[in-house]
Amino acid sequence: MADMEHSPGPQNVRARLLLASATMLFVELALIRWTGANIVHLSYFSNFILLGSFLGIGLGFLMPAGRGQWLTRWAPIPLAVLVVLVREFPVQVRQTSGEVIYFTAVKTTGLPQWVTLPVLFGLTALIMMAIGKMTADQFRQLPSLEAYRYDLLGSLTGSVSFALLSWLRAPSVVWGVLAAVALLTLGGRRNSIRYAVPLALMVGVLALETAASGISWSPYYKIEVTRPTTGSRDYKISANGVPHQSIAPLKVLGRPGSPYEQPYRETPRNSHRRVLVIGAGNGNDVAMALANGAQRVDAVEIDPRLQEIGASLHPARPYANPRVHVHINDGRAFLERTKTRYDLVVLALPDSLTLVSGASNLRLESYLFTRQAFEAAHRHLAPGGAFAMYNYYRQNWLIDRFGSTLTSVFGHAPCITHYGGKKAAILVAGVTSSDQSCTASAWRPSGPVPSAASDDHPFPYLLHRTIPTLYIGVLGAILLVTLVSVRLTGVRLRRTARYVDMFLLGAAFMLLETKNVIGFALYFGTTWLVNAMVFAGVLVAVLCAVEVRRRLRRVNQLVLQLMLFASLAIAWLIPSHLVLGLPFAPRLAAAIALAFAPIFCANLIFSDRLAATSDPTAAFGANLLGSLFGGTLEYLALLTGYQALLLVVAVLYAGACVAMRFTRRGSGDVTSHEPLTVQTAPRP
Repeated sequence: MADMEHSPGPQNVRARLLLASATMLFVELALIRWTGANIVHLSYFSNFILLGSFLGIGLGFLMPAGRGQWLTRWAPIPLAVLVVLVREFPVQVRQTSGEVIYFTAVKTTGLPQWVTLPVLFGLTALIMMAIGKMTADQFRQLPSLEAYRYDLLGSLTGSVSFALLSWLRAPSVVWGVLAAVALLTLGGRRNSIRYAVPLALMVGVLALETAASGISWSPYYKIEVTRPTTGSRDYKISANGVPHQSIAPLKVLGRPGSPYEQPYRETPRNSHRRVLVIGAGNGNDVAMALANGAQRVDAVEIDPRLQEIGASLHPARPYANPRVHVHINDGRAFLERTKTRYDLVVLALPDSLTLVSGASNLRLESYLFTRQAFEAAHRHLAPGGAFAMYNYYRQNWLIDRFGSTLTSVFGHAPCITHYGGKKAAILVAGVTSSDQSCTASAWRPSGPVPSAASDDHPFPYLLHRTIPTLYIGVLGAILLVTLVSVRLTGVRLRRTARYVDMFLLGAAFMLLETKNVIGFALYFGTTWLVNAMVFAGVLVAVLCAVEVRRRLRRVNQLVLQLMLFASLAIAWLIPSHLVLGLPFAPRLAAAIALAFAPIFCANLIFSDRLAATSDPTAAFGANLLGSLFGGTLEYLALLTGYQALLLVVAVLYAGACVAMRFTRRGSGDVTSHEPLTVQTAPRP
């Protein structure tokens, strides 16, 4: 280690470590977004790619310095293979289940799921293992904490860079070019030809995708606009390969039985002065509100690209009307912040086709369909006002869930009108029963009514509090592959067992990070910007912990542990609705304190524990297994809700603290003032 610390060119090593770490996180985020955009249904299960990435990075770090050179020599090949495979062959993931609803109108074809998923997981792990190996080779040449500082700075750079590209709505070819340039730089002159061919192939395929007619990217989707065909006047909009929206003229939108027109037929005609449309999309609902005499329309849409498409292509030009005020924001966040009261609130097809992040099961629109969201809409209705929602719900039990929740919130059953079949419905609830006029009938349950979704359990499309068998099977296979892969890298599981505390620390940290993503999504919206800021905040909190640890000769573990459990207890005791009810500035301060205080304390404990390890490779392997295990534990929220995850985190940290007392005394570890290695940066 001493020879490495005094090796020539430390500035060059630092620069290469910074670039390698930034590339590692950038490619990971790009893989999560790009595969989800091109593989039908995978966007509903994007933590599958996250776990594959994390496994690959860990294996790259675990591999001894003198082994695995073939990985770095041929690093771009699995990346090119994945891109070509996904673009040129029908790689699709079927996610059908009687336990959970997926919104799609696509009939999937292609290879069986048991073939598709292992191939995707294996290629992702191989790609990230190669980049992880490059990072680890530079990491070893610097003192551990200094190396970790540059690893964290690189991770921040990669995260911010990808967020910037999302803000600019850069197409996939730009991501590919930046990744290719970074990999060519890391590969060096010796590998320039070997790298150039597969990277050129990857960029070429992405360029063809970008040049395709009607293709554009938003911060959430790959969007394709199809122009009207002969005999049709409708533009079709697909998101991530799934039919998502249609742009139709007013004549079509106002036909009898149309879900766009029905809310106005079932409420008093003079009560539509102020209308709020959540999920405004391309502007169909906004156009109908204007046609029905609305004097002011607040159009809330989370995806700026969808709104722009409507502004330029909708024949009624609703977004050009001065009575329309556009808000690019999360619908629930807008409801919590506005003080305006409306005559009509329309929840207009806000079913998304993706998750909030690769680390959770929360969809972009989940917090719009909870009981608390319906209560917020009710509070924003003026006297005589009404709330309306419609969709092709696919299952009668979902209609019953929403009908029952509205009945509970409004105090009377809403009107229900079916269109296009029994599973497509419009629900309209007036402030009082006299504020709604049921042209068909009032809602009645068709069978057993599922319980309402809540802010703590925001899974409206999940029939019961259960983990679907699809998830259990896939996650079990991932954990099995992880155990085998770590063993194949040369880490003996028997030797690693003495680092059970490191295993528990890794599991707790990953679960805590996911919980924080969910918390910020509720407090500030499920937008891409909020998500990017949370992950950047986690990295900054970890970096602060490292800087503090570097300046302390010794730390008192007991004090740190008491601080950690105190911060977890406070976060658990304070209910989310209290934070949500605060004005923006104090809500932000409270959210930051509740989220990042436990992360800061936990990483101080982690750094100090690693300072005592005599076998950093085995310790890292145990921590890797724990991190992956923590990623799978997030699925417990489907059973318990998210707040209860803090109890799981506390149990894991308590187990780690107890195990630490025995492992530090019985493992032969010795105390030093600087860790030999450190935990890899959290991967969003």
